[in-house]
Amino acid sequence: MEEQIRLNKYLSTCGYCSRREADRLLELGRVSVDGIPAGLGDKVLPGQSVCVDGESVFRNPDRVVIAFHKPAGVVCTSSKKDRDNIIDYIGFDQRIYPVGRLDKDSTGLILLTNDGELTDRILRGRNGHEKEYVVRVDRPVKENVLEAMRQGVPILDTMTRPCQVEKMDERSFRIILTQGLNRQIRRMCEYFGYRVVSLKRIRIMNIYLDLLPEGKWRYLTEEELQVLEQSLKGQKFYNE
Repeated sequence: MEEQIRLNKYLSTCGYCSRREADRLLELGRVSVDGIPAGLGDKVLPGQSVCVDGESVFRNPDRVVIAFHKPAGVVCTSSKKDRDNIIDYIGFDQRIYPVGRLDKDSTGLILLTNDGELTDRILRGRNGHEKEYVVRVDRPVKENVLEAMRQGVPILDTMTRPCQVEKMDERSFRIILTQGLNRQIRRMCEYFGYRVVSLKRIRIMNIYLDLLPEGKWRYLTEEELQVLEQSLKGQKFYNE
């Protein structure tokens, strides 16, 4: 008997979007199977026709994962409605989408891929994957403020997870987070009365920005992919 798979997993495996985004499309009634509107939890058999907004979606056997040095002003969205969207800026010749977000005003490393399963595993908050940033603020940073950041800061009706923070110079520090709350670093700084002047992400897990020029991208190396896969090994997908 042929095996059915959930539509959100199918769309993710095809590289169309993440599972979370697939669920949103299903809720909006934008997905059909063999011409029949599909809903959350529906499954698909091999050979059936899956469409989003009337356009067929096929499995992509060739996985793409790239690292991009995002400039300020570029928006981490695949929506063509935003003229500053990251997809148009890069102009890649295949359908890819960003793994997570980086604020419009922030710069630095962001990954893009056509592999929805990889995206879901990296973004799953409970897995606590490290992301490293260099932050510069508008006035000298006090050590007691950095220590408070290490312990956790009350923002967005929650307490941030303990994190690593290291002072770099009078107004700059390096911080490693294992969660991704909305504008988390900026809100943490604002809590103590600081304004972020610049914020650059320099690492996601084992992937480093290094000397990649701003506005440029590169493919991940085989070694980087192998280490990344090993780090994600055994972690379950979203909604699986």
